[in-house]
Amino acid sequence: MWRFLFCVLPVVGFAQVEQGAPNSSFDPAFEYQTRAPALAATDIEVSVFARGLDFPWGIAALPDGRFLVTEKGGAIQMIGADGSRLGEVSGFPEVEAVRQGGMLDIAAGPDGMIYWTYAKRVRGGVATAAARGVLQGNALTQVEEIFVQSPAQRSGQHFGSRIIPADGGAWITTGDRGAPELAQEDNTIGKVLWFDGETVSVWSTGHRNVQGAVVRDGTLWTMEHGPRGGDELNRPEQGLNYGWPVISYGINYNGSDVGGGVAVVSGFEQPVYYWDPVIAPGGMVAYPRDASFAPWRGDLLVSSLNPGAVVRLKLGNGRVVGEERLLTDIGRVRDLEVLPDGSVLVLIDAPDANIVRIQPVGGAGQ
Repeated sequence: MWRFLFCVLPVVGFAQVEQGAPNSSFDPAFEYQTRAPALAATDIEVSVFARGLDFPWGIAALPDGRFLVTEKGGAIQMIGADGSRLGEVSGFPEVEAVRQGGMLDIAAGPDGMIYWTYAKRVRGGVATAAARGVLQGNALTQVEEIFVQSPAQRSGQHFGSRIIPADGGAWITTGDRGAPELAQEDNTIGKVLWFDGETVSVWSTGHRNVQGAVVRDGTLWTMEHGPRGGDELNRPEQGLNYGWPVISYGINYNGSDVGGGVAVVSGFEQPVYYWDPVIAPGGMVAYPRDASFAPWRGDLLVSSLNPGAVVRLKLGNGRVVGEERLLTDIGRVRDLEVLPDGSVLVLIDAPDANIVRIQPVGGAGQ
């Protein structure tokens, strides 16, 4: 243990990130499962990259330097490499914009196709759906719907949803749609799913509302919302159950216990890391290991909707060993995109919103 501590202490401080009092009294299951030591503060330069977006939700970098940005109300915008507005993209299925639902995530796949998720009106209510298509000019063509969540729900909450193309298919994350018990049942609610190019199957079970996902060094990592406390960083493994709503490190919004009021039960997986109070996570990215800014190499960057920030997590031996909060006064951060020069685009969740560009300063080649 002391040898492990010696390895990580040079990159972290001894204090914790200022977070406020926890909502629950649970003890973590292992060291640094929550409130890891604070990392040294990073000096960053902040500039506006693009303006005038309406509740941007997801961003996809295209090979030619342009970007596709979704707006929750039901649009996809094309943004130039210089941040200029290049018009709306057409050709996608109708979107049901209701409460937390609407046009959601978007990604460019290694197969040359564009993948996206959205809320869809279906018989019996609304469902999280996913589709893919080919971008030609400012239009999506050859559109194919690849997933519709079942059973449909009438609520307008907890749609998830991220889509991560990888390995000839795509990861799709979903939420419990405000019906926690469904996350433990045989369906596609409260699950991480795998699309193999033809069919969708359940990868892992027992998730509340997964709004962040990234493949880092070939491994999928996810972020999900807890209730009052209990936001989780997970590394979902096939066939495993991550516990919601049987276990949680949070409490219900009314102050009552979640499930049996326990955070550890045999047969349910523990989160790699959790927050109490919450950060309300959105999208996340893995900072490239060959990026010019050495101190962030291999770190996870997570968007926070509440209290709002970019949260940097340093990993060691599969666990979080340090945390930093950046842009704590910028408001609700919905998604992130790392650029080839090591800067990061930050989507602000607001009407008439900006996309902000942050550039870490110093640290090159260290």
